[in-house]
This record gives sequence, structure tokens and C-alpha cells, in this order.
Amino acid sequence: MNLVDYSRPSAKHRKVATSFRDTSLKDILVLACSLLKQVLAKPLNLQDQDQQSLVMQVLKLVLSCLSFDFLGSSADESADDLCTVQIPTTWRTIFLEPETLDLFFNSYHSLPPLLSQLALSCLVQFASTRRSLFSSPERAKYLGNLIKGVKRILENPQGLSDPGNYHEFCRFLARLKTNYQLGELVLVKEYAEVIGLIANFTITSLQHWEFAPNSVHYLLTLWQRMVASVPFVKSAEPHLLDTYAPEITKAFITSRLESVAIVVRDNLEDPLDDTATVFQQLEQLCTVSRCEYEKTCTLLVQLFDQNAQNYQKLLHSASGLAIDMAIQEGRLAWLIYLVGTVVGGRLTYTSTDEHDAMDGELSCRVFQLISLMDTRLPRRTNEKIELAVLWFLDQFRKTYVGDQLQRTSKVVRPKNDVSRVPEKAWKIVKVYARMSEVLGITDDNHVLETFMTKIVTNLKYWGRCEPVISRTLQFLNDLSVGYILLKKLVKIDAVKFMLKNHTREHFPFLGISDTYSVSDFRCRTTFYTALTRLLMVDLGEDEDEFENFMLPLTVSFETVLQIFNNNFKQEEVKRMLIGLARDLRGIAFALNTKTSYTMLFDWMYPAYLPVLQRAIERWYGEPACTTPILKLLAELMQNRSQRLNFDVSSPNGILLFREASKMICTYGNQILSLGSLSKDQIYPMKLKGISICYSALKSALCGNYVSFGVFKLYGDNHFDNVLQAFVKMLLSVSHSDLLQYRKLSQSYYPLLECLTQDHMSFITNLEPPVLLYVLTSLSEGLTTLDTVVSSSCCTSLDYMVTYLFKHIAKEGKKPLRCREAMQAGQRLLHFMQQNPDVLQQMMSVLMNTIVFEDCRNQWSVSRPLLGLILLNEKYFSELRASLINSQPLPKQEVLAQCFRNLMEGVEQNLSVKNRDRFTQNLSVFRRDVAEALRSDGHTELCSLDMMS
Repeated sequence: MNLVDYSRPSAKHRKVATSFRDTSLKDILVLACSLLKQVLAKPLNLQDQDQQSLVMQVLKLVLSCLSFDFLGSSADESADDLCTVQIPTTWRTIFLEPETLDLFFNSYHSLPPLLSQLALSCLVQFASTRRSLFSSPERAKYLGNLIKGVKRILENPQGLSDPGNYHEFCRFLARLKTNYQLGELVLVKEYAEVIGLIANFTITSLQHWEFAPNSVHYLLTLWQRMVASVPFVKSAEPHLLDTYAPEITKAFITSRLESVAIVVRDNLEDPLDDTATVFQQLEQLCTVSRCEYEKTCTLLVQLFDQNAQNYQKLLHSASGLAIDMAIQEGRLAWLIYLVGTVVGGRLTYTSTDEHDAMDGELSCRVFQLISLMDTRLPRRTNEKIELAVLWFLDQFRKTYVGDQLQRTSKVVRPKNDVSRVPEKAWKIVKVYARMSEVLGITDDNHVLETFMTKIVTNLKYWGRCEPVISRTLQFLNDLSVGYILLKKLVKIDAVKFMLKNHTREHFPFLGISDTYSVSDFRCRTTFYTALTRLLMVDLGEDEDEFENFMLPLTVSFETVLQIFNNNFKQEEVKRMLIGLARDLRGIAFALNTKTSYTMLFDWMYPAYLPVLQRAIERWYGEPACTTPILKLLAELMQNRSQRLNFDVSSPNGILLFREASKMICTYGNQILSLGSLSKDQIYPMKLKGISICYSALKSALCGNYVSFGVFKLYGDNHFDNVLQAFVKMLLSVSHSDLLQYRKLSQSYYPLLECLTQDHMSFITNLEPPVLLYVLTSLSEGLTTLDTVVSSSCCTSLDYMVTYLFKHIAKEGKKPLRCREAMQAGQRLLHFMQQNPDVLQQMMSVLMNTIVFEDCRNQWSVSRPLLGLILLNEKYFSELRASLINSQPLPKQEVLAQCFRNLMEGVEQNLSVKNRDRFTQNLSVFRRDVAEALRSDGHTELCSLDMMS
């Protein structure tokens, strides 16, 4: 009952499951609890497999009852910390009985780990019960019973040595704060004692970092939410978090530093290597760390100074062991991560000017360490420290750079300062007070200079380390978003250097040698996107400046042309083209004005676009080469911000489309020569490229920068060729693959929508088998759960039905000037007459969706449905009769009235006003039918052609 049944509509299954919930589920829960009580009342012989199996199945039954999908929402289990169990109101008496919770707490204490774990899982669900089930006094009493159970477990912690019990108990603690407010918790009688026990338990868990590391997430979630709630507590009762939160933070810090030596000496898996988990834990810790921040800051300053001094000693020691250096670098990496975390915590917790000054003290030390580390490049490098530094810089950027500068204060100029900095420049944020004394960093402009110097240093010396390069470029990309920051960045010498020297000689990651993986080239797109944004700030219409910026790419393309013409070093030219395609895609993405885009197009055409087509023709079977080129093409076709609206005297729109047509046709013809491919090869080798081609073609058709009638007028076949290529590629793809691969379906169906909107003459000229294939794909797309796809299918169907309806309405008139259009309409009408089941099937699908499914795009469904009804009134009558006759006699008249109301006031036309009226009627119809069928979970509407 609680599993999705794909053999029937989800709404129908939901009705059955709801009926089961209302009539049977409570009795099952009562029975299971009664059985568990009987079992525990007698001495258990757990050596007896039958008894053990019985207890296990009873606990699993209770857990299944409590885990039932009560609302039909199919909640994502990955969102575990957000889950609330929507217990029905009729179960309230069970939950109000203290014996219910006692039963499961007693089960935990009396059963072995394999079974006690299930008891804790049940308690997790009990702790997640929705708040609205109880009144305020009842909720307080229920919470008190939960807290008593927690206290009992922590006072007798032997069972928590089992990893399963430990994990479920951590989940249990996290759920307490998820469903109960801190103001309610502090009013519980045992709160003061229990919060101390939980704190000690958390500290012990953090100190034993190697034991069940995945469970720490729940403990940190508990403390994060507790501390975040402090400003909202109105109770006079002490919450004691100012006592325990600093201890939790201290335990996390010290345990991570102590773990480094064990990891290095015993060659264990380093927690720092799992950056996703590290980031998650640090983001939770940032809120906790800001509670009683003075204590945390003092501890971090002490530890940082101590470890930095030890590191310097090892650097200057000739006899320093490599293992000692590895330990010290690991500790420094953790400390940098932690400083970045507490600085970032300023955004999540109430801060004062004194806290900002403390941030300055800590940040000052990290910036000093960055300078020390960079002076030793490239002789000594440490990837973990570099990644930690980038984390810190990003946290500092979010907190103190740009729009975050809110509070400023006057800082006294040091007596020995002889700089020419004007007095107003000393009006700085509190965080810079200490930094200005030690480092001369007085405001965010100086910080941006430090940022850019670090970025250039990393790009120069870390070219062979993809994680560092990727994170550095992401940091650069984040900096380049926002006009205010861009205006400041372009004044920095490091940025000017990058704009003039973006070559492999200065930035080795732009190299193409075999030592670099082709997959690592992806980061080049990010690099050139950020770089082009910086260029655009002061570019204006300066074509010479743009040409100078493009000079390294010009040299590379000229080299490619020379190698192509001389027919040697093919592998080198392929890698060079992959890099160029990724570079140009980044540049094209950042050019959002007509002037700048025109500069890029004039640079690429006619000199270099044909080179990319030759590459597609030569290496069509190598996705590593074709995918970047096709993605570049798709980006060039995007008319973002109307950047492709060229001047009326410019042929650029048509020229661009012609080149795109050649490339798509070349790829489509070549890719079909690969023949059949295995299941694991078909997407990367074929379908991915086809989906990108469809995206590019869709952008061209909907971009409104090409007059497609010109091609036929002047005998140019590029438009016809690309449409034929579209058909050939489509026929090579199965219907199942169209829907199975999301990127393919989300490019094909919007493209089909464009074709049916503006190019119905092409659709009507398709051969009958091809048209049947297209219509079948539409019919199958209507049933998909992807709203983007189903909405596109509805829109495409609406355009086709409207075209056919208008043709039938004009059929008797037949004016000579519209002879060609009439012939096209006649072909479509003839096809539909030969295949009447096509539209009937789609009408049946849409009606099933409206009546039985959870229709999320009702407006989109309503638009084609009216046209289908008007074109197939007889079949609609049969469907209506089928549904009405399938119901009990008392409901038949109700349903008949629903259908009469559906068509009330609807005329025999497809005007906008008439469509809107039908859409309104359909909304009421859906509601009324749902009420009429609410008590029946067995009705299903089937199209007549499917009954056989």
C-alpha cells in the first residue's frame, strides 16, 4: 500500500492507499503494539530464532505503520532532517498514552542491538509527529516523555556502542529540534540535566571521529538549530547554550587537529579528502561557533599561532621529517577551514563590532600564511592547504566584500604611517582594523587585490592539479558576478595582466599536452566566462581592444589551419580544437550585448567556423571532441538579451544559421553511420550529440533573428537540409530513449513545439510513417512526470489541432491565393482520417490526466483538449458514456451533470475567449468529478481502442 504502483494512475493508487489508511492502518498499529507488549511481558529467549524473528517482524510492522505516506506526498527520504510524520488525528489517543513511548524505550533497553535499533527507528518517527496533533499542554507532556527517554538512554549508554543504535539515536536527537522549539524544550523539567548529557555525548562523539562519521551530521544539525533559535526564545528559563555551544565547537576543533597525526602515521583515509562531508559539517558548525564567539576566537588564535610557528620551524629545519611536515600541514589545513567557517558564520548569527574585530584577528593570520605559502611555490605545495585557503577566501568574500560592507568605523592612523592614503580611506569596516595594522589591508579594494593575486598565483603554479584549478576558477567566476565588484576588479594590476596574457606560457592549465586530461579542459569555459565579463566592463565598441584580447585564440586557430592543411599532428590539433571550443563557449556566454556579440561573430566568420565543421566531419565518433564544439554552436545560437538582433543591413543572422545548418547536417549524417550501439554507449556516443543539435536548432527557430521564408524565396536549401537532418536523427532514436534520457527529451519536445508553432507546412509534408512517429512521441510525452516535457507536448498538440480545425473551417471557401496552404491542411486532414485513433488516444490520455492524475499543468492540458473535443465529438461522447456507466447508479447523474457543466457556454470555435471559458469550466469539472469519485478507488477511464 505504501509503494508506488506503476501499473495504474498515481491518483487511483492514492485513493486506494488513503482508504486503507482510514479503515485499517490504525488497527494494524494497535495490534502490533499489543503483540510487542505481550512479548516483552514474558522472559525472552533470544537464542530462540523464532522468538527473535517474531520481535523483529513486530517492530518492522510498527515502523511501517509510522512511516506510511499519510498525505500521498512521497517525501524524499534524502531530506531526512526535514521530515515530519503526518499522523492522522484519529490516532491521537494512542500517542497521548505515556505507555506507548515507554513501550519502545523499554524495548530498546531490553533487546539486543539488531532489535533495539528498530525500536530506536520507531522512536525517531514518534519524535517526528506533527505538532498540530496535540494541544499545547498535551504537546508539552509528550515532549517531556520523550526527554525522559533521552535521559534514560544517556544515563545508560552501553547500547550506543553499536553503530546502528548510535546512528538512530543521533537521528532521534536531531528530530527533537526539528519538531519542537527551543522555547518548549527549556520548559521541560529535565532540560538542564538532559542538555548537559547531550553535550557530553556530542563531545565524546566528536572526539571519536573515526566511529560512525556519517552520524555526526545529525548531532551538528541539532546544535546548529538550537543555537540559531536563541534570538527567538522568549522564556525566562536558561537555555544553557552559551555554556555548551563553545564546548561543542572546541571539541570539533581539537578532535580534527588531533586526528591528523593518526591519519598520517597509520595511513588511514583522510577526512579532508571527502570535501563534500567537510563542507557540510563546517556549514553546520558556523552557526554553533558564533555562540560565545570570544571563547572560540581565543582558542583558534592560540592554536593557529602555535601551529604556524611549528610549521615555520619545520620549514627552516634541515632535519625535519616528511611525516612531521605532513602532520603540520594537515593541521594548518583544518585551521584554515575552521577560520573560514567562523568568519562565514557572521551571516547566520547576530554579530557585534567586537566580533568583526575578532574576525579581523583570525583573517589576518590566514592572509599571512597565504603569503608565506605562495613565496615557497613551486618548491613546496600542498593541495589540501590550497583547497582550505580557497574555502576561507570564499567565506570572507561572502561576508565582508562588496555588498556586505554595512558597518564602518573610524580607525586611528598609526603614528608611523607615512603613506599617502587620504584620511577618508581609513573609514573602514571593523574587520580591517587589525588587518590594516599588520598587512596594510584597509578596505575591500585591498582584499580584492589579494584575491586576484592569489588567483593568478594558483593558475600559474597549480596547472596540473585539477581540484585546485577548478575551485580557483569557480572563485574567480563568483567574483566576476556583479557590476560593482567588476568595476573595482578591472582596476587591479593582476586583472590587467590576465586580460593581456591568458596564454599557456603564463597559465599552464591552458596547455594541450598529453599530461592534461581532456576532461580537465572543462574549467577553461569558466575561466573565459569570468575573463570576458571583466573585459566587457570598459570595452564599449573598441574593436581593437577585443582583437587584442582574442589574439591568443587567433594564433591557436591559425596554427590549427596550418596543421589541417599540412595533414600532420592530428592528435595535437584535436586537443587544441577542444580547448578552443571550450574557450569560445565561455566567451560567448559572457557576451550579452549586440555590439560585443557582433565583434565575436565577425572574428569567427568566415575564417574559423568552417574549421569547427571540418573537425566535426573528421572526429564525429569522438564525443570528447564533438560535444564541446556542438555546445559552442548551441551557445552561439542563443539570442540571450536580444544580442543576435543584428542591424537591418546585416546578413549575420542568416549567415550564422547557414553555418549551424552545415554543422548539424554534417554531424547528423555522420553519426548515423555508426550503426547500432550498446546500451552504455548510445547516450555518450550518439544521443548526447543529438540532444545538443536539437537545442541549437530550437534556439535558432525561436530566436527571432532569421527570416526563414528567405531561404525558399532565393532557392537556398540550408533550412530544408537541417530539417531533414532533424528527421533522420529522430528516426534513429527509439520512443523509449526519447523519454528515458532527460536532456534529450527536454531538447526534442521544445524543438517540436517551435516547429508546430511556426512551421506546420514542414510537419504536414512529412511522410505518413514519420508523422505517425512524431504524433506517437507526443502521445507518450503527455504521460511523462516531467512537467516541462508534458507542457511542451500539450502546446505542440494544441498548435496541430488548431491548424487542423482552422483548415476544416475554411475548407468550403478555398480561395485561390491560399491554394498551397489548403493543400498542406488537406494532407494533414487526410492523415488523421486514415489514422483516427491517434487523436482519440491523445484525448483519452488527457481526460485520464484530468480525472485521475495529479495534474500539475492543468492550463496546458486544457488548451489542446478543447480542440480535440470539437474535432472528435462522437468519440468524446463515447468516453463520457464509458465513465458515467462505470459508476454506481446514484453517481451517474452527478457525473452526467459534471460533463454538461464542462461544455456549458463553450462555443464551436477556438477563439481565445472560448478557450479561456473552457479552461475555467475544466477546473470546476475536475474538482466536481474528484468529489463524486472520492469514495471509489476502482474506476479507471480507458480509451476504446485500448480496451482490446
